[in-house]
Amino acid sequence: MTRRSFRSRSPQGFGHSSGNPQGPGATPPRPPRFRRYRQSLAIIAGVGLVGMAGAGVLGWTTYAKLVADLPSVDSLRAYQPPTVSRIYAADDRLMAELANERRIFVPINAIPERVKNAFIATEDHNFYTHGGVDFMAIGRAGLTDIFARHGRRPLGASTITQQVAKVMLLNSNVVSLDRKIKEALLAMKMEQVLSKDKILEIYLNGIYLGNGAYGVAAAAQSYFNKPLDQLDDAEAASLAALPKSPTNYNPFLHPQAAMGRRNLVLDLMVEAGVLTREQADQEKQEPLVPQQKQRFGPLPDSEWFGEEVRRQLIAQYGQDRAAQGGLEVHTSLDQNLQTTETRLLHEGLMNYDRAHSGWRGPLRNLSDIQDDGWESALDHVTPPGGMLREWRLAVVLPGGTHVGWIEEGSPRKGALLATDISWARRAHPLRAGDVIMIEPQEGGSAALRQIPQVEGAAVTLDVHTGRVLAMVGGWSFHESQFNRATQALRQPGSSFKPFVYLAAMEQGISPSERFDDSPVSYGDWHPQNYEHDNWGPTTLHDALRESRNLVTIRVAAHLGMKAVADTAIRAGLVAEMPHVLPAALGAVETTVMREAAAYATIANGGHIVVPTLVDDIQDRAGSLLWQAGGLKLGTAMQAPPSEQPVPADGTPAAGTTPPAAPTSAPPTVALATPVPGSVSVPSLTDTRPTLASEQSTFQIVKMMQDVIARGTGRMAGVGIDRPVAGKTGTSQDFHDAWFAGFSPDIVTVVWVGFDTPQTLGRNSDGGRIAGPIWNKIMKVALASRPKLDFRVPDGITLASYDTGRISAVDGFKTDQVPGASVELHGFGAGTEALTAADTGADSVISDSESGMAQMPDQPGNGTPGTGSSAAPGQAQKPAPSDGDIGVGGLY
Repeated sequence: MTRRSFRSRSPQGFGHSSGNPQGPGATPPRPPRFRRYRQSLAIIAGVGLVGMAGAGVLGWTTYAKLVADLPSVDSLRAYQPPTVSRIYAADDRLMAELANERRIFVPINAIPERVKNAFIATEDHNFYTHGGVDFMAIGRAGLTDIFARHGRRPLGASTITQQVAKVMLLNSNVVSLDRKIKEALLAMKMEQVLSKDKILEIYLNGIYLGNGAYGVAAAAQSYFNKPLDQLDDAEAASLAALPKSPTNYNPFLHPQAAMGRRNLVLDLMVEAGVLTREQADQEKQEPLVPQQKQRFGPLPDSEWFGEEVRRQLIAQYGQDRAAQGGLEVHTSLDQNLQTTETRLLHEGLMNYDRAHSGWRGPLRNLSDIQDDGWESALDHVTPPGGMLREWRLAVVLPGGTHVGWIEEGSPRKGALLATDISWARRAHPLRAGDVIMIEPQEGGSAALRQIPQVEGAAVTLDVHTGRVLAMVGGWSFHESQFNRATQALRQPGSSFKPFVYLAAMEQGISPSERFDDSPVSYGDWHPQNYEHDNWGPTTLHDALRESRNLVTIRVAAHLGMKAVADTAIRAGLVAEMPHVLPAALGAVETTVMREAAAYATIANGGHIVVPTLVDDIQDRAGSLLWQAGGLKLGTAMQAPPSEQPVPADGTPAAGTTPPAAPTSAPPTVALATPVPGSVSVPSLTDTRPTLASEQSTFQIVKMMQDVIARGTGRMAGVGIDRPVAGKTGTSQDFHDAWFAGFSPDIVTVVWVGFDTPQTLGRNSDGGRIAGPIWNKIMKVALASRPKLDFRVPDGITLASYDTGRISAVDGFKTDQVPGASVELHGFGAGTEALTAADTGADSVISDSESGMAQMPDQPGNGTPGTGSSAAPGQAQKPAPSDGDIGVGGLY
């Protein structure tokens, strides 16, 4: 059908002629362009909907991805920032600090309001009202960045919550849209699970504020040398100025910029309503004068002690917790005794060096030295690591008798001591320009000094608890951190002998028992006494007093080396021990600390002592993590003085003699049925295992008292007017010099020797070399303590008798006859049955001897002895006159 005919059939055309297609009132048709508009709008709307849907999907996908990558905020619920661990001396003085980051944690309720207000006003004045993100601040920052900060870093609008999220959870400073979105999402999530105060606490303790300080408490000390609660508003504002740029606003580095920023913070505090304008103006007048706080180091002379505590903390808790866990470590260090012990060991080593070595020459020589103008040249010389802090570098001036040195920045001059000039002249005469070490003396003179090549170590501990009171591990911690008190394994020599005799006491042998002191040889082993003489039948008292090697060998042979080794191992003196006779003379290896603990075991009545440097450890909240054990404090009922408590078995002890002198740590007797008038008193219960009976250890103590009073340790006892006991120790070829001794309450052990074993010199035994050092240390240690006597235990009778050489007083058990000697299976049985292999002579204490089987055919090893040493007066097989004294102890 044609278009015209179609139109003619339209409703409008009914009843009209084809020549008039539109009648009166007909609506004209719309132009085609309106349809195009509708189509365009539909297309635009469709595209928009699709775009919005796509953007929504993309946004949701991006959000889901960002949320999936977010760290959990649950860790912040119990967040504890890395905090300095502190080590304290016994008097609660801070001894040392362990830290990777210098931070002092302070709970939010202990942070002053002025400090909180200063940081909130500066960093986030809407902190307590927003939900983690401050959208108004973001808007302001955005407008400022667009219109006022062309070409500069965008202005930030992060809240305190966002900063915590960035530092604590994201750990990133990268400026990117992803990071900012994550930061905002985390901040809003944190606000849902943490209180505002908890978030602020994390922020103020975790933020880095420059100068090595983390958190506001450390910063207050670092910049103003004050605790937080002593800061004023101006100082609090100075700390709040630092987060923007800890370096650029550091008052030490940029004082003017720091002051300007501080004043701006004060203005912000006024706007926040926490300061009045008058207060702020007044605070602005305060000069910004930071106070440099010296970084804390260990207490003087405590480095050995502190380093050993550090090692133990790391071994127990790991490096991270030891250095970042905020541990509060209370130690047993007696700082005054530690300082004295260090000084006295130094003096002893210098005295030995002076007597056995010549002047080894200057450190270097400076050319063209005149009486004036030498300061600059000397100032450029680096002191050696082993130079003591009281010494000074000095330069020898023309003439060779005067020196110049620098004291507190000022030049000084003085004359060298005449004795020092003579000492140096023998080997290396002093010349002008020689750089030497001196120690200024009263009156302006100077003493010549040099670092000894010999080394030493000393330990003092409490005999009852094992608490280490002082420990010196060598000449200089700064020169060598190797601790010779705890790490150096050396032969104890004759200081081992008391444990041989203790094993004998435990088998019922009395101090008056006689063993033959006569020559004996096994293969290539020809042991001799130090003096190269023989006494014949000799009491154990005299043998220990004068350190007789041949008697000790026969005692060990009689007991069996297994019994001796078991005693030494259980005492903690050695970890393992070969069952060979030279070991009885000290041919084993131990440390100064081990020997001190073993001697404390004898001194305290037989309870095995484990030395401790730490009394207790607390966490940052004050909860007890660890405490030294062994002794428990309780109560017991004590009868009135007029009553005599009855022992638990109901029978009085027989043969006891009460001590005449005051006693040390008398026991509290717990009565099964308290008598009328009994009172409750404190009581210590010792839960530690025992090495030997109290009676046996007391017998050894009495014998060792005579070692100092009239034996090899006489030099150690000079001038000490109270009961002490001890023993000398000298290893083969004078490689090691020891003195170990104790009072009723403290024990001190001193060792002197070279790091690479070599002889100390002929006759350089423990009594002469280590004894005088021990003497001086004990005089100081005992000066502040009450005068005590060794307590006589029940079951011991004190009796005087003639040893054949002296009149001695010893303790005897109830079944022993004072002064008597009985035949013991052939009198010193076992020695004649031994072979060279049993004595270790064929290998001279080789490395393989630790695995040797116990010696056969010895009493005490389950097999009766098949031979014996000769009876008194019988001729003995002589040893070669120049034979070896023997591997092990000498004297």
